[in-house]
Amino acid sequence: MFKRILRIFLIVLVLAVLIVVVGGIVGFNFLRDNGIKQYFASMKPPAATVSTTIAKPSSWMPGVEAIGTVKAVRGVDLTVETTGIVKDILFHANQKVAANAILLQLDDAVERADLDAQKAQAALDQTSLARAIELTKRGVGSDSTLDTARAAASASASQVTKLQAVLEQKQLTAPFGGTVGIPKIDIGQYLAPGTAVVTLQDLDTMRVDFSVPEQQLPLLKIGQTVRLGLGGGDMPFAGAVRGIDPKIDATSRLVNIRAEVANPDGKLTPGQFVQVRVELPEEQNVLTLPQTALTTSLYGDYIFVVQPAKPADAPAAQTAKPEEKPATPAADKSADTKPADAKPADAMKPAADAAKPAADAAKPADKAAADAAKPAAEGEKPALVLSQVFVKPGRRNEGMVEIIEGLKAGDEVVTAGQNRLFNGMSVAVDNTIDPTKSANKQADQQ
Repeated sequence: MFKRILRIFLIVLVLAVLIVVVGGIVGFNFLRDNGIKQYFASMKPPAATVSTTIAKPSSWMPGVEAIGTVKAVRGVDLTVETTGIVKDILFHANQKVAANAILLQLDDAVERADLDAQKAQAALDQTSLARAIELTKRGVGSDSTLDTARAAASASASQVTKLQAVLEQKQLTAPFGGTVGIPKIDIGQYLAPGTAVVTLQDLDTMRVDFSVPEQQLPLLKIGQTVRLGLGGGDMPFAGAVRGIDPKIDATSRLVNIRAEVANPDGKLTPGQFVQVRVELPEEQNVLTLPQTALTTSLYGDYIFVVQPAKPADAPAAQTAKPEEKPATPAADKSADTKPADAKPADAMKPAADAAKPAADAAKPADKAAADAAKPAAEGEKPALVLSQVFVKPGRRNEGMVEIIEGLKAGDEVVTAGQNRLFNGMSVAVDNTIDPTKSANKQADQQ
């Protein structure tokens, strides 16, 4: 019987120990998870470092931007007019040639022989005409003989002119001065009429053709300044609008525009892709921001404005200074603990003596606290938080964007570092990096 009770007692004890251990483990895990949740819930994220700029009205140079293609004002692919075998090539690639310079010579031996024979015949016919005229003057020759001799001489002269023109077709000449390209033929090659020989381009002045939407047509006029660039935002080439097509393409609703640009250094090449900007009259008092400050999302375009954090609610009444609190209890304690047989004046004297050092000790403490608080207040900067503001952007130019709605002059706007930012987040401003300038320029300035 005793063993049975002991066995039951041991079983109950083991179960109780297991329940306590399991309960302790479960409680520990619960408290740990709850503590971790509370820690992360109350933990403030560190302030993110951003660059900012102050929004202020500035001058704005509007413009019409487009994509254009460069062409030479005078450019052509030269071809031969007649058949023949290439005898001589009188140019090399990228050579600058003058107008009427001979570029190609075809074999013209047969044509020269025919021309020489015809010149001899023309000379004979001219002699016969002179003889017929002399005989007619003497009254010996007839008028019909004179007419025949005159017709033969005229026909011979025309034949000489024809053979001379055929002989000139055996030569390819430059119709204007310019730069020739790579030869497309070789010596000894047989050429048929229309065979391309070489391209000739006048690179001193270039022509740029581009198209703009019909809505922008009223903004364009002949003579307006045009800026060209090869990419990267720089537009070093300047020209002027020379032609506006009076017809709008019914399919694309675009208008063809032509501009001319001087190319003294030869940096522009026919067929090249360029960025075109037609400059319009300057506008004043336009709010602009760097394009890096604008973020686009499915809900609209927005920016982050840096604002001072709202201060916490101050207590309703100021409490007494900690240094002054012990003075009154000390006096009370001294008064309460005086001996029964002491005189009232003698009893108050120790209390006054005890309160005096306490008051004297409180003065240096107040002075030290004030001195410590003064530099802390001077060195402490107000906390900054973000405010997400949706805006309406407008025109863009040279890395800047016009803000039509949602922005006020004087707002401090984040221009760099806005990745993973959210509304109400604490930030720290560091304007040593300007995203509107290239890294090389900033390194040179530093």
